[in-house]
Amino acid sequence: MSKKDGNLLTIQDLRIEAHDGSEWHEIIHGVDLELKKGEVIGLIGESGAGKSTLGLAAMGFCRAGARISGGSIEFDGMELTNASRADLRALRGSRIAYVAQSAAASFNPAHKLIDQHIEAPLHYKTASKEEAIADGVDLYHRLRLPNPDEIGFRYPHQVSGGQLQRAMTAMAMSCRPDLIIFDEPTTALDVTTQIEVLAAIRDIVEQFDTAAIYITHDLAVVAQMADKIKVLLKGDEVEEAPTEEMLSAPKEDYTKSLWAVRNFRRDEKPRPTDDTKPVISVKNVDAGYGDAQVLHDVSFDIYEGMTVAVVGESGSGKSTTARVITGLLEPMSGEVQFKGEALPPSFRKRDREQLQHAQMIYQMADTALNPRQRISEIIGRPAAFYSGLSGAKLKTRVDELLDLIELEPSIYYDRFPGELSGGQKQRIGIARALAANPEFIICDEVTSALDQLVAEGILRLLDSLQKELKLSYMFITHDLATVRSIADEVVVMQQGRVVEQGSKTQMFKPPHHPYTDLLLSSVPEMDPNWLTQLLETRGDTEDRSSGN
Repeated sequence: MSKKDGNLLTIQDLRIEAHDGSEWHEIIHGVDLELKKGEVIGLIGESGAGKSTLGLAAMGFCRAGARISGGSIEFDGMELTNASRADLRALRGSRIAYVAQSAAASFNPAHKLIDQHIEAPLHYKTASKEEAIADGVDLYHRLRLPNPDEIGFRYPHQVSGGQLQRAMTAMAMSCRPDLIIFDEPTTALDVTTQIEVLAAIRDIVEQFDTAAIYITHDLAVVAQMADKIKVLLKGDEVEEAPTEEMLSAPKEDYTKSLWAVRNFRRDEKPRPTDDTKPVISVKNVDAGYGDAQVLHDVSFDIYEGMTVAVVGESGSGKSTTARVITGLLEPMSGEVQFKGEALPPSFRKRDREQLQHAQMIYQMADTALNPRQRISEIIGRPAAFYSGLSGAKLKTRVDELLDLIELEPSIYYDRFPGELSGGQKQRIGIARALAANPEFIICDEVTSALDQLVAEGILRLLDSLQKELKLSYMFITHDLATVRSIADEVVVMQQGRVVEQGSKTQMFKPPHHPYTDLLLSSVPEMDPNWLTQLLETRGDTEDRSSGN
């Protein structure tokens, strides 16, 4: 059928079930999808919509605990729902490839990039080792990786996140597949690196006339990549249309709600004008790792009840600054003060009260929460450590914290992290930080891995908690839409230095430091022509890969 109607991939009335431990229940409810060679379809929707499940099904694959229960998946004339394992293995990696969200977690840290790149061509006997290596280097050139003749001979930890994401795209292209599934490939990247990866992906798809399924929760990103967009909600198809039509005139209310996210704008609070001491002061901090200096004379203040957003691309020093504040990294010079008193440079020398002052919420809740501990243990341990609670009083405190993060205690108290959605896990991370009764919290990219509806809910929760508990936040982010939503003041960092700082109002009004201009201009817009116009403005012939 696919060959007759010109489709490379035809999915009809697809139904997928998952097992919850006691019974099977349907999670994909009769979805259709058609894709021609060289065409890109974007799959969007909130967490649990079925985007990744549908993308993986295009390979004839289901995750453990799931199964295809009905419908048809036809790839270039082959029915995948009843294909043999041998036939499916022959397709995957050769004619259908997959690019995961986190390249850093997907590469084997013990092997060089080029050795991992050539595995598929050698396995499928599409090239000799010498030919596969040469082709890998050629793809690194096409993807504008720095030092393309040499970068493949590095280990994954020796290159940046943006470089790894492009190397994974090159690896997916190694057998020249007809179809690539891109599963949130730029979610965790800063805006400037994201531009490089998006441009590289689009270039490589166009050069080889490759069909692609592009899964994302970022509407502005999918606008740059897709010929058409399909919207999913809880396993159902909401609507599908060509990209420009979908952006300009969505038909369904749910799609319109996706377009309207990020309406949340908190009023900016002015810095205190009296002699109030900042909750946290970073004063003239130099810091680094070994002989490599990363931070250079970094200084800024955070006052009670205020949010300071620290922005900059990967390697700018944002997380290193957070490590210095928490005492995980001792500065070479300078100091961190809490309400005017210097904190010991190492957390090992800080007493319990000093440790209690500053807590942290991490970017990836999946890896930040112990999968073997129940929610009551994850939240209860810091409550017991810092407040000395036990027994009934500890349970009451855990219940109070679950109420604070808007999760019903009777439902979530005894659950494990694996039973929660991404947004719920992030709320547990917030509750764990609150369990210490801190005055200051570092939020490290806490919404970057969440879809836009869930992220907005997390931002609203953080705002309400700040007002209720008079918390101060350092908000590390590469998402300037988040900065607009929640920040009072902004610190812009580049190569370990503060290049600009001031109120949010000042941040978004010119004139800016040239680097701030670069960050602002790199935020994708809901315009299908935005990326093309940006690259033309910056000069499409320049090496877009420098430093990323």
